[in-house]
Amino acid sequence: MKMLINGKGINKEDKIDVINPFKNQIVGKVPLGDAKDAKDAINAAHKAKKSMEEMSSRKLSRILYDVHQELKEEHQEISKLITLETGKPIRDSKVEMDRSLQTLLMAAEESKRIHGETVPMDAAIAGKSVFGFTIKIPLGVVAAITPFNYPVNLAIHKIAPALAAKNTVVFKPSSKAPLAALKMAEIMDGHLPNGVVNVITGGGSVLGDEIVTSDLVNKISFTGSVPTGLSIARKAGMKKLTLELGGNDPLLVMDDADLDVAVAGAVGGSYLNAGQVCIAVKRIIVHEKVADEFITQLVSHTRKVKVGDPMDHETVMGPLIDENAAINVEQAVNKAIEDGAQLLCGGNRDGAFFDPTVLDHVEQDMELVQKETFGPISPVIRVKDLDEAIEVANSTPYGLQAGVFTSSIENAKRAVREIESGSVLINKQSTFRTDNMPFGGFKMSGMGKEGVKYAVEDMTRSKMVVIG
Repeated sequence: MKMLINGKGINKEDKIDVINPFKNQIVGKVPLGDAKDAKDAINAAHKAKKSMEEMSSRKLSRILYDVHQELKEEHQEISKLITLETGKPIRDSKVEMDRSLQTLLMAAEESKRIHGETVPMDAAIAGKSVFGFTIKIPLGVVAAITPFNYPVNLAIHKIAPALAAKNTVVFKPSSKAPLAALKMAEIMDGHLPNGVVNVITGGGSVLGDEIVTSDLVNKISFTGSVPTGLSIARKAGMKKLTLELGGNDPLLVMDDADLDVAVAGAVGGSYLNAGQVCIAVKRIIVHEKVADEFITQLVSHTRKVKVGDPMDHETVMGPLIDENAAINVEQAVNKAIEDGAQLLCGGNRDGAFFDPTVLDHVEQDMELVQKETFGPISPVIRVKDLDEAIEVANSTPYGLQAGVFTSSIENAKRAVREIESGSVLINKQSTFRTDNMPFGGFKMSGMGKEGVKYAVEDMTRSKMVVIG
């Protein structure tokens, strides 16, 4: 596949191999872009701003509906591409495409709802004889940088709101999973003026630095690691930033919880996409009174998770993105066991596969649960009461989402008030997300909010108009 700059496919002699993690085979190649390609994409987006500014909201909304329709027709093909390049089970890839289509529709609707407000000028001494109101105008050029784990949905969460707000886009997908995103962008480009959507592929250190430091880029929306996010924040200057930097999401199970529901949430949340989800359940904090019963059920359900060929519709969990990712998970698990955690099931690696794994007697200061372990692990931390559970939940540098299972409204209210995270979900695991809700964390989990309405708001600026 080719890069997309100013409406043209751009190829390069040097290529990046895209590897299927299940078969460890090349499933595609993309160009290895360089700094000049990044500059060309940025310049194209900058020149295309006028075409978007002059477009009516009605026409733009219609275009986004048309893009939705064509993407819907390519649903099966793009779902297959997602699975081939990421190892995600095909049934989850189809869910990703369903969500992506829904997100695009939301952006099409939101594009017609962007408006300012009247300002009561006569509330001030000098304002008695004037009228005032604000209008919303686009930022200009929005840069979107995404990881491998949700290659289409995360891209659409950035690109669709940017377009709805009449911005142009420079998009850099992950080199590990660029194929489905490129296909999606090609479809968008076919409905929009040249230069509105540009896609560059290549190394983050080269392309990313060019994007982040360019004076022509007005906003950066990034999803990825904390070190990269911090580097972007240091280099970006006066640009608007949305940084979604991952999480270490806790699931709290109190002694009054419905254990059947809590166990289902823990299993679904821990092993979704082999645990490679920023909002995956990464710590299970269980009241000691119900810990034994909860863990017995957790181990039983974990052993039933079907692991295998991601193209098999019965497969629940496929491989990690590559063998190095699986090795990192293996090392984190082994270190926790050396430090005193008890392995109850799983713990085995085969190439890029790592078994769904349950660990008991995990301590809150273990590296496994202090850092973001991006793999299919259910680490259980036992606590004596809600006070300790909240303390443990807040004991990491992250604060993206938290799930709390309890039948007590008082427990729920305390958890909502005291857990330091962008979302607290009562009787839902942390992987719960609708594409219209505000999404974004506290602390080292980042800054800003996604979710179509909230992203659109952050991709505009207010201009004040006063009439004397």
